Amino acid sequence: MPSFDVVSQVDDQEVRNAVDQSMREIVNRYDFKGTNTTVALTDEGITVESASDQRVEAAIDVLKTKLVRRKVSLKSLAGGEIKPAAGGRSRAEYTLSHGISQDAARDLSKHIRDMGSKVQVQIQGDQLRVQGKKRDELQAVIAELKGLDYALPLQYVNYRD
Repeated sequence: MPSFDVVSQVDDQEVRNAVDQSMREIVNRYDFKGTNTTVALTDEGITVESASDQRVEAAIDVLKTKLVRRKVSLKSLAGGEIKPAAGGRSRAEYTLSHGISQDAARDLSKHIRDMGSKVQVQIQGDQLRVQGKKRDELQAVIAELKGLDYALPLQYVNYRD
C-alpha cells in the first residue's frame, strides 16, 4: 500500500550557516559599527542583541534574509519580541520549531479526512503517515497540503510505492 510521511523539519546546518553569515555581515557593515550587535545560535534558538531597538530590527532583517537564501522557511521561527536587556541594550529571541505538535497533527489529519479521498491518516509522534490504495490519491493529498497556507513548514518524505 503506497504511503508517505508529512513532517516539519529544519536543517540545523543551514540555520547555523545563516547565523554565521549574518554575524559576518553585521561585523562588516558600517551602520552596525560601535553597537556591539550579536546574532547567536543557542540551544533554545536564535538570540539577536544590540544597543537599540532599531539595530535589533536591522539585524533581524539581515538574519531573515540569510535564512531565506539558505531555503530555511521563516514559518519555523517563533517569538521575536524585542525586549530590554541588561545595560540598556535590546534583545530578541527566536525559537525554532521541530516536528508537528499534537494539535497541529490533529488539524492536518482532520483536513485530509475532510477532503473526501480514500486515504488513511495516522499520527506517529511528531509526524503524520498517509496511506492510500492509489498513488493518485496520495498525490492529490500532497497537492492539497501544498496549497494550504499552514503555520508550519511541511515536507513530504519517505514516499513508498
